[in-house]
Amino acid sequence: EFVSKMKLGAEALAMGDPAAASTTLGPMVSRQQMDKVLSYYKLAEAEGATVITGGKAAQLDGALAGGNWIEPTIWTGLSERSAVVRDEIFGPCTHIAPFDDEAEVITLANDTKYGLCASVWTENAATAHRVSQQLEVGIVWANCWFLRDLRTAFGGAKQSGIGREGGVHSLEFYT
Repeated sequence: EFVSKMKLGAEALAMGDPAAASTTLGPMVSRQQMDKVLSYYKLAEAEGATVITGGKAAQLDGALAGGNWIEPTIWTGLSERSAVVRDEIFGPCTHIAPFDDEAEVITLANDTKYGLCASVWTENAATAHRVSQQLEVGIVWANCWFLRDLRTAFGGAKQSGIGREGGVHSLEFYT
C-alpha cells in the first residue's frame, strides 16, 4: 500500500519552469549532475532493483526541451550495501525497503558516512520525537519535508557537515 501511494505521489510531480506555481519538480542544476544521477539509475538496474516508477531522463517540450530533466524514480529490492542506497545522489529518487521494528530502522538510517537530513513519517508524535532524537543527521523533519527558514543555519553531520552554518546569510538573519 505504501509503495503504491508513493508511486502515485511521484507520478503526480509536475516538471516544468521552476518559476511557475504549478511546477513541483525542476531540472538538475547541470548536465554533469544529470549524468551523475542517471549513472546511479543504471547502477540500480544492474544490481537488480525493481523500478516502481521513473528511471530515466525526461523529455519536455517547447522552451524546456533539451534541459536536465529526470523522472522521479522509486526502486525496491536493493541491498542496504548498494551505492544507490548509501550515497547522497541529490536527484529525484528513492529506494524503499521494509524494516521490522524501530531499532532496526534507526540502525539502518545511521549506518552511513553521511548525515545531511532525514524525515520521519508516523501517526504517533512520541514515535516521531523518539526516533528523531536518535538519527545522526543535521536536521529531522516530522511528517513534512524541507520546511525551514532558508536564512537560518543548516547543515548535516558526519561527511555531510561541511559548510554547516549557512555563512554570512545566517549572521545577517540573527543580527
